[in-house]
Amino acid sequence: MRMFQVCQCGQPLQLNEKATPEPQGTEVLLKVMAAGVCHSDLHIWDGYYEMGGGKRMQLLERGIKLPLTMGHENVGEVVAIGPDAKGVKLGDIRLANPWIGCGECMVCRRGEENLCKTPKNLGVFSDGGYATHLVVPHPRHLFDIGNLTPVQAAPLACSGVTAFSALKKVAENIKDEPVVIIGAGGLGLMAIALHKAMGGKGVIMVDIDQAKRDAAVKAGAIAAIDGRAPDAAQQIIAATKGGAWSTIDFVGSSDTVKLAVDAVVKGGKIIIVGLFGGDITISTPFWPMNAMTIQGSYVGSLPDMKELLELVSRTGAPPVPLRERPLNEVNDALNDLKAGKVIGRVVLTPA
Repeated sequence: MRMFQVCQCGQPLQLNEKATPEPQGTEVLLKVMAAGVCHSDLHIWDGYYEMGGGKRMQLLERGIKLPLTMGHENVGEVVAIGPDAKGVKLGDIRLANPWIGCGECMVCRRGEENLCKTPKNLGVFSDGGYATHLVVPHPRHLFDIGNLTPVQAAPLACSGVTAFSALKKVAENIKDEPVVIIGAGGLGLMAIALHKAMGGKGVIMVDIDQAKRDAAVKAGAIAAIDGRAPDAAQQIIAATKGGAWSTIDFVGSSDTVKLAVDAVVKGGKIIIVGLFGGDITISTPFWPMNAMTIQGSYVGSLPDMKELLELVSRTGAPPVPLRERPLNEVNDALNDLKAGKVIGRVVLTPA
C-alpha cells in the first residue's frame, strides 16, 4: 500500500510504501475511495495548537507519533475482514467513523468515544486515509452511505458530524431564532446546509473573507457580516434583533470568541468548535448577570453519526462545494487550505 505521511512537522508529506496489512480480530480493511482534507489536519501537520499568551500545545507531547498518515474523513470499500468482525461483507462501501476510543470506559460504553481519554482517532493517533488502504478496528465504526457517492459522504465523518453535533447543542432555539455562525469554511457551509435540513429559521454568517461570505449567502445565509468590521458586534445584535441566542464559532480565535461574547443576548449560548487558538478574559460577573453559556464541542459521537446519516438519507447530500483532487496532490491541497483558497471541502481520491 502507498500512503502520504507526516514524517517531520511543517515539512511536505512524504510518499511511503509498506505491505498492505491483513486485518486481525475485529479489524476491517478498506480500500480508500475518498478522503476529505480538514482544517484540523493543518494543526497536526504544523505540530501544535496555539494556546494564547505565547504558549503552544505540542501534539507530539499528546501522544501523536510520527510518521503519521493523516486523513480522518474517509470512505472505502471493504476488501478484507478480520475473523471476529461481524456485520460487514466484502464489497461494502462504508464511511469510517474516525473518533475512536478504548471501547471500554464509561464514555465509550455510552457511545461517546470522541470523549475517550485514550483516543485512537484515525488520522490523528492512528493511521488515516491519505493512503490507498485503511484499517478500521471494529465494524461499529463503519456506516452505510446509502445513495451518497464516496466523495459526498467522506466529509460527513468530520465536517458533517462536527457541525451536526454543534447544532444539536443549540437545537432548542434554531427553529425560533437565527443562529450566528462564525467561520464560512467547510464547517460553516456544512452547518448552513444541516441547519436547513433540521428545520432551522436562518443563519447569520460571520467571516473576514468576502468570497466566503458570498459563498455563505449563496448557500442560504440570511445575512453575512465582516468579522473585522469595527461594529461587527452591533451588526450581529441588529441582525438578531437584540442579540444572539445561539452562536457557533468554527474558528475559535481570541477575536472570534470575544465577538461572540460581545453579541450574546441574556440567556444566550456560545458553542466553541474551532481550534485556531488564543485566549480571552471575561469578567466573572458577566456570566451570571447575562445567564450566558459558553460550551465546547468536540467532533461528534457514534449516535451523532448515526443520526446525521439518517437525516441526510431523508434530506439529501448537503450542498457544500466539493473539489476532487488526486491523492498525489495532497501537499498542494493542504497548502491551498492553509492559504485560505478553499471554498467548501477538498476530497482526495485515488490517482
